[in-house]
Amino acid sequence: MVKLWTAEQVAKKVMNEERMFILDVRNNDAFEDWKIEGKNITHLNVPYFELLDGINDIKEQLPENEEVLVVCAKEGSSKMVAEMLDEEGYTAYYLQGGMKSWSEHLEKVKVHEDENMKVYQFIRVGKGCLSYMVVSDGEALIVDPSRFIEKYEAAAKEENATITHIVDSHLHADHISGGKMLAEKTGASYYLMKSEGAIYDFLPLEDYQKIEFKNVSLEVLAVKTPGHTPGSVSFFVNQKLLFSGDTIFVSGLGRPDLGNKVREWAKDLYDTVYSKVSEIADDVVVLPGHYGDLDEEKSVHGYVGDLLGNIRKENEKMFHTTKEDFLDQVEKSASSVKPPNFEEIVAINRGHQSVDLEQMVELEIGPNRCAVHHTDE
Repeated sequence: MVKLWTAEQVAKKVMNEERMFILDVRNNDAFEDWKIEGKNITHLNVPYFELLDGINDIKEQLPENEEVLVVCAKEGSSKMVAEMLDEEGYTAYYLQGGMKSWSEHLEKVKVHEDENMKVYQFIRVGKGCLSYMVVSDGEALIVDPSRFIEKYEAAAKEENATITHIVDSHLHADHISGGKMLAEKTGASYYLMKSEGAIYDFLPLEDYQKIEFKNVSLEVLAVKTPGHTPGSVSFFVNQKLLFSGDTIFVSGLGRPDLGNKVREWAKDLYDTVYSKVSEIADDVVVLPGHYGDLDEEKSVHGYVGDLLGNIRKENEKMFHTTKEDFLDQVEKSASSVKPPNFEEIVAINRGHQSVDLEQMVELEIGPNRCAVHHTDE
């Protein structure tokens, strides 16, 4: 019987930079748009319908003494191709749940621990989304939760903590937020900027300079950092960590064009970088809401993030330039492909639209495209 690998097993291999040979049997356009990526991964993309008569035509392209992971959209096709490979003597596996399961897996990594708090990062490896849990004295704060709220509930339970605070740095354009769902399930206080335009109940971050845990020493400072959206927020924790949402990434800045006001919002982004972020020390660890390239943006400690000083150096054209050059560069970068279905996802996150689980899955398929990268031109 052919074997399977779960999304969790594959994620660990990606995180550990292990060698993998992947035979992806989805259509070419689906593969080119979005695939399992990693430092030591080799791909072969052959659509399933080309393999209906067997694998003879691709044998020369397959490794002889290496495991082969077969991937498709939802599992069925990859299982059948893996069985063909198995019959021909290859060590073959298929991805359980296909790329759907890959899109939904969250990998938990510890970021920080001291006498006051523990901080965990949840890496949505298949999509590049990041969320966080801060735990202190039996209470937990969740930052930018995905819709898989049971993962945060389970993580809090492992720490013997109650989820009491939930914050969204902005209304996300590439995935459906779990903030409102998690707040309804746990009774936790849910915070969001009123200027983001959500129509459901929440605590407006405009009213808060700080969010303090009850009877604990952990202090969270909400720093207004517009640019990616008008109400984008970063959270500065104990002068040590900056949850930067989609304002600052390890390899760039949040794109300001999704509201069709690129020049106006780019000016906000410039003011954020040069008047607010410039006041934060170089030794603060930046923990963003997304990443573009896991291999390049993952730290030696296994989480996505870096010291602010390093980010400033690596993105010098973003952090050390004139306002006009900054705006020109952001406009040029912002002309890239937008996140798929972003308008519908934002409408759902605002509360203007509701969809069922199957629709959520379809809307979120694909990579995130929320960053503006510096260019060398």
